[in-house]
Amino acid sequence: MTTKSVTILGSTGSIGVNTLDLISRDMAAYEMIALTAHKNVERLIEQARKFKPEMAVIGDPGLYDALKEGLEGTNIQALAGNEAIIEAASAPASWVMAGIVGAAGLKPTLAAIRRGATVGLANKECLVCAGDFVMAEVEKSGATLLPVDSEHNAIFQVYEFDKNKSIRRIILTASGGPFRTRTRAEMEGITPAEAVAHPNWDMGAKISVDSATLMNKGLEMIEAYHLFPVKVSQIDVLVHPQSVVHSMVEYIDGSVLAQMGSPDMRTAISYALAWPERMETPVEQLDLAKIGQLTFEAPDPVRFPALRLAREALEEGGSAPTVLNAANEVAVHTFLDNRLKFLDICRVVEDTLEAIQNRPVSSLEDVFQLDEESRRTAGDLLKKLN
Repeated sequence: MTTKSVTILGSTGSIGVNTLDLISRDMAAYEMIALTAHKNVERLIEQARKFKPEMAVIGDPGLYDALKEGLEGTNIQALAGNEAIIEAASAPASWVMAGIVGAAGLKPTLAAIRRGATVGLANKECLVCAGDFVMAEVEKSGATLLPVDSEHNAIFQVYEFDKNKSIRRIILTASGGPFRTRTRAEMEGITPAEAVAHPNWDMGAKISVDSATLMNKGLEMIEAYHLFPVKVSQIDVLVHPQSVVHSMVEYIDGSVLAQMGSPDMRTAISYALAWPERMETPVEQLDLAKIGQLTFEAPDPVRFPALRLAREALEEGGSAPTVLNAANEVAVHTFLDNRLKFLDICRVVEDTLEAIQNRPVSSLEDVFQLDEESRRTAGDLLKKLN
């Protein structure tokens, strides 16, 4: 039996844990090349001892000794630091899960793409801040990029790429997050604990906050623009509280093809992991009779301005999407540290976009410099708020 060699970037996060859960059900079918984590060294050690990768990498160099000690008695190479994570992505695994959250995942993801790997992309920020360059590298290397976000994965499953002229629009669905029915006044005192308590999905803290502000859907619009051959005007968002219809593609004859399933990330992950085949998963079978009804509503741009900011950034192009992403990351992490009000997240993003004049981005180096500038600017704006 042929085994699939696998590397998981961000193995201790929600995506990484769910990927390993699927792999654990048929471990003989996979050869683990590398596992990486940022700071969760205890979980990384536990995973490495179970799945026996060739290397385990912790992003925080200060945790190297703990990792090395935890792997004592094994043949697993312990490494630390951001460059070591890029080294792990460059190792010869045929399939790579790009599950590192935020702009920090860009360099490792590019390293995997440049050697022509099949990459399961769960890091939407890569395409938000450097979409043109990432897709150019995919084309150049012959890599295969498989979207793992449930929405883009759903579209990928029903998008007829050979009939692109027959497609009218793509529709990204959004649960609406935990504050879908709250007024702006009621959202003033939202705490991080409330924001990360997503009603349908089990996700990491940053993504959960993005879902609560609807910025997640804004970032997904930008990601969809790069993944699929559509115009900005062909990308719509629809709130669907049940999270059963994961996204839709509308064709010019009036047909709308939707991918449906229980709200469990293992479905999208398994599609990318087994592609071009499918694999059995432990995901709960969808019971539409039990659910009873599926409802839809338009998103409210007044209560959730993140969607407007993201669409404007996408329409402007140039540096705007990179600035949007960096400012949002800074604002969300400050909120999670209890140093920023929930409604001020989008204010910081908008003010950062206004503070940095839009300009062309002609190289990846421009992207990295712009990302740093945007984070500094957002940080300065945060000081004024506090």
